[in-house]
This record gives sequence, structure tokens and C-alpha cells, in this order.
Amino acid sequence: MHRRTAFVGSITVLIAVSVACITTTPPQPSATPTAPLPEPVPAQGVGPDEPVSISGRIPFTSPFFLEGNAEPFVLLEDETGFVRRDREFVFPLGGQAIGPVEQVDDQTLRYTLPLPSAPLGTLVDIDPDGAEDRGVMVFAIAYWSNTWGGPFLEPRDGRGWSNAYTSARTDPNREDEIVGGTLLIWAPDASQAFPSDFGPDELLFTDDDPVQPIQAGYSLVDLESVPFRIYKEPTPELDLLEGATAVNDFSSMSYPEAFTTLFDKVSREYPFTPDKGIDWAALEAEFLPRMQAADTYAEYYRALKDFTLAIPDGHVGVSFNADIFYEDYGGSFGVVLAELSDGTVIASQVLDGLPAAEAGLARGAEIQTWSGKPIQAALDAVVPYFGPFSSHQAERPMQLLSLTRVPIGTQIDVRFRNPVGAPQDATLEAVADYDSLFAALPEFNFDEVQQPIEGEVLDESGIGYLQITTFSEDYNLMARLWDFHIQKLLDAEVPALIIDVRSNPGGNGALATDLAGYFFDEEMVLSVEKYFNERTGQFEERGIPSRMEPGPLHFGGPVAILVGPNCVSACEGFVYAMSQGHRATIVGHSATAGAYGEVGRGQYTMPGDLSLQFPTGRPETTGGDLIIEGVGIAPDILVPVTRESALGQVDAVRAAAVDALQQQLASR
Repeated sequence: MHRRTAFVGSITVLIAVSVACITTTPPQPSATPTAPLPEPVPAQGVGPDEPVSISGRIPFTSPFFLEGNAEPFVLLEDETGFVRRDREFVFPLGGQAIGPVEQVDDQTLRYTLPLPSAPLGTLVDIDPDGAEDRGVMVFAIAYWSNTWGGPFLEPRDGRGWSNAYTSARTDPNREDEIVGGTLLIWAPDASQAFPSDFGPDELLFTDDDPVQPIQAGYSLVDLESVPFRIYKEPTPELDLLEGATAVNDFSSMSYPEAFTTLFDKVSREYPFTPDKGIDWAALEAEFLPRMQAADTYAEYYRALKDFTLAIPDGHVGVSFNADIFYEDYGGSFGVVLAELSDGTVIASQVLDGLPAAEAGLARGAEIQTWSGKPIQAALDAVVPYFGPFSSHQAERPMQLLSLTRVPIGTQIDVRFRNPVGAPQDATLEAVADYDSLFAALPEFNFDEVQQPIEGEVLDESGIGYLQITTFSEDYNLMARLWDFHIQKLLDAEVPALIIDVRSNPGGNGALATDLAGYFFDEEMVLSVEKYFNERTGQFEERGIPSRMEPGPLHFGGPVAILVGPNCVSACEGFVYAMSQGHRATIVGHSATAGAYGEVGRGQYTMPGDLSLQFPTGRPETTGGDLIIEGVGIAPDILVPVTRESALGQVDAVRAAAVDALQQQLASR
């Protein structure tokens, strides 16, 4: 479960390979005047069937549903935002009745929501008779999680109304209009009315709605009935609806049928077809025959994997199959390669007791040829298994890794020159070797107990340093850590700050933008998100523009952001936000990954218990220009990769950031 935006409601999904999403980050309630709470008004004339609590299941299929949620609950969600079509509606703090949830199994939660006898929601006059009435309170039951502040929702946690994991059914192709499901209403007396149908315009709470009288107190409204069924029940069972984030399940189909169904949907909804020059007809002609001819699971899996590799997008992928990987790529030679800025390829690590070391190849050796080809030609020909990728800078490290991955027993000829001595030729035979694989992947090189945000003051310069390794860890913990570190840096009066996101695969884009808000003193629109609309056949903007708003703490000194190709998705959103108005200096060996499509609605389950994902959201500026995808965020200071930096003898990127910040401080 990811923190909601003002319009996405229960979930804006970002991904472990990671989701890109920038959303609103309003200030804390203490920074904004709050309206006085209404006085509780008991309903008149309620009977024995009056609802007192609601329970039910929360089924989920999204792989991100539980991610990062340390404080989940169900909320008696005030639907005034929907009634008024106000995506900026802030849920009144005093009216937030919440209830506990518990996990039942891998795809189900269960909730209980006790109802207050006199709710503190917003009375809205929904009777289109032209007369001014006291109105009714309109609620949905919605799943939420808290990130910022206390146990209740503040504006940074979300606004508007939910479109996922809610008792109401919404239509993503019609601006998240409520089109079904069940609402809970509360009337102060028996003289109020509620719509009995959607009316000719098929929209709820508009002037053409026919109405019917309702009883005082709570009532449930079944929007799936015609006319709407309004009823009372003391302890109703009401399951929440997953909405647009539900996984597309094609698992019961045959291999060809599942692929055809997937292909038809993806080829329509993929948001970067013209930008990447994708020829869907050619892809179908190439891969459908392979699906039809697949007699075994392995043949089917390899065809599906190759299909994903043909689409240059870091957010496209199929679930990992360890057995097939072991068969095709389980062998290696105990060497990790690195490429310098001048094109030289060296052995950055050589593991003892494995073929490369036994052949005399030493750490720092220059690799000149591989399997009879010049090393650059050999690298250029590699299609990395851990792909695809949106940019060359993201693909190149994986080409270096994949060059050394072969079936066990494969022999290759290599020519190398150690740091001391003449060139040598050797024949290496691959053995089962995952140690070199893990050594090459940054996600395997963090301390298991390391916090997602850690900080220090650099002794040599007095500059502050923060490292953010993910945006998908416990969101509440990350929010508290961020407040803690920023406050400590302010207390210490550090003159400048380095933020290191070089190995951050992304996660919650809303959280990432919230963190960036601590460095700005005015609101800034960042982007809009476009999705394919099935009703119109066009990509259209959904919801309000994503924006960054100032945080409750403000750091005004110079900032440098350390980046690289392992900064992906939501991480790139953070860097993009920090680059606005040249607020931060971006420093790195290369640009970020350039993978920024939103993937929450692009999850698929295929036969054989396989999962696929494709992005569906297209991020643009308000002027219509594509952002980040395919190019990434380029450094303001491009630091060359030298032998010393490739071997880890110096952190050249951090050193360049310190120099840049000291120059900025000196010029003030």
C-alpha cells in the first residue's frame, strides 16, 4: 500500500523496480488555520436497526499493497470532496473515525469500524430542489495508512476521495467518478433526501438526480441497485473494492490466449510508444508464434522474457525464475567488471578461489578482449538479463555484469593486462558462481540493519551528509527519520548539505516529493500524469497536477545531490524536484536511470504463476513535455570514472560535491 495522492485515494503505486510518481506535499496542519469542529448533533428518531459498526474484508492483489505501511487503518471517509468534486478537500481532523485492520492471509485484510453515535463529518445539501436544507453527511469506508504526524491523516497523507480500497466503486476513465459500490450516509432528521439514481447524466450528486426520502441517523446506500437501495443494518459486512490498482489476472488462460490478451491491452495503454519508436505489430509477429509453439513452461517463460527485453523500459519486466536463470546464467568466473570514462574496462573485484583468480587475473587488470572480440564490441553485443532499461547509462552496468554470466561449463578466452606486467591470454571455464553477481549489485551491498535514511556531519568540511537508500521502506519511519535529521542539521547549523541517492531504487513518489519540500519556501507545480482513457482512446490527464509544497522545516543552505544509474523512478522524482530552480547541484558519474512511468495499474498475472508489469502513466510538464523517462536527470557536474574511483579507493563523486559546495559557500 502506498500513500495516496489527492485524487488517487487509497493507493498510488510505485514499484520495487520502482514506481515514479510526484504528488502533493501540503504543509502540516499546524501551518494552516483549521476550521472549528462542528458540535455533535444526535440524530432524531433512530430505531433498533441503526448501524453501530461495519466490518468486512479488504482483498488485494497488488504486489505493493502492504509496502511501507506501518500504521494502516480504515477510515470513515468524508466524501464531501467527491460531492463538491473538490480534489483538494482536506479530511476534517476531528471527524476522522478510524478502525483497526488485521492480516488474514497473503491477499486479505479484515477490518472493523465502530461508528460514532454522532459523527463529525460535513453536512452537505445534496437535494437538488433549490431549497436550503440541513443536508446529510456522506461517507465511504476506505483503507488508509498514516505517514506524517500523529495517528490520523493530515493533508500530506492525502486529500479528496479514494478511488481504491474503498466501499465505493469509481471509474478511472471518468475522473474517478463514484459509479457503484456502497456509501454510508447520516441524516440529522427525517426531512432529508438522497438520490435514488444517477440521473440522465449518469453522475452522482448532480442537479438531474431523482431523490427519495431517508430516515434519520445512519443508512447504507447500495449504488448497484436501481433505484438505489437505502437500508439500515446494525452490524453490516462490507468488503472494500481494490479498484484500478487490481492486478489483471490472465492466469487461467492458455499461453497464447494470455499473451494475446496481455498484448492487446499493453499495446494500447503503454504511454511511451512514439517516444521509443515501438513497433507493436512487429513485436506481435515475432513473439506470438513463439507463444503458440511453446510446449513447455521453459519455452513459454523464455519467450515472455525476450518479449519484455524488446521494450526499452526499466519498468517493464517479468518475475524472476531462479531455475531458468541458473540453467542459462548460473555460471561465471569470479570477476566483477567496471568501465572507466575513457572506455577502459577493468576488473574491479576478483574473488579468491574462482577461475579468474586462478588464471592469474588480478584486481585492477585491464580486460582487452573477451571471447575473441575487443572488449567494447563484446560489451555492446550483450543483451542484459536483468533488463530491459530505459537508458544507456542504466543498461551499461548490467552489460558489464551480464557479459560474465554464462551456463556452467562455458569456456571463454580472455586477454588481460594486470596492473604490473605484460598482456596475458587465458581460457576461463565458468563454475557455479553467485558471489560475483551479488558483489556487482548495489542492493546486496548495504548493511541489513542500516536505516533507510542515515546522516552525519563530514569531519573534513563540516558539511552535512544524508543518504537515502530507498523510498519504499516503512513510510512513517522514513518521515520521522527525515524530520529528525533535518532538525539536527538545522540545530548544528551546518552550512551546506549533500544528499546521496546513488543507490536508491525508488518506491513512494509522494514521499519522495514531500522530502524535497523541506528545501523550498514556495509551492511549485512539477508535473501532470496522463493515462490511456478507454472511453476516448486518448491519453488524458488524470487528477490535479502534481506539486511540491514547503515542508514544516526549511533548510536554506546550498545542497548537492549525488546521483547515478541506480537512482530509479521515485528517486528520480526526488532529484527532479530538487533540481527545480537550480535549488540543488546534481553531481554524478552519469545521469539517473530514466525510468519514470507509473506502474500501479499495469500489473499482470500470467499462466505458470508469473507476474508482469508495464507502465501506464505518462509524466509530463504542464506544457506537455515528457520528463525523465528515457533520459534521466543529468548531472550538473559530471565526474569522470577513473581507475581509483572504480576500485573504490576514492569517492570521487562525493569529493566533487564537497568542492562544489565549498565554492558556493565561499562566493556568498
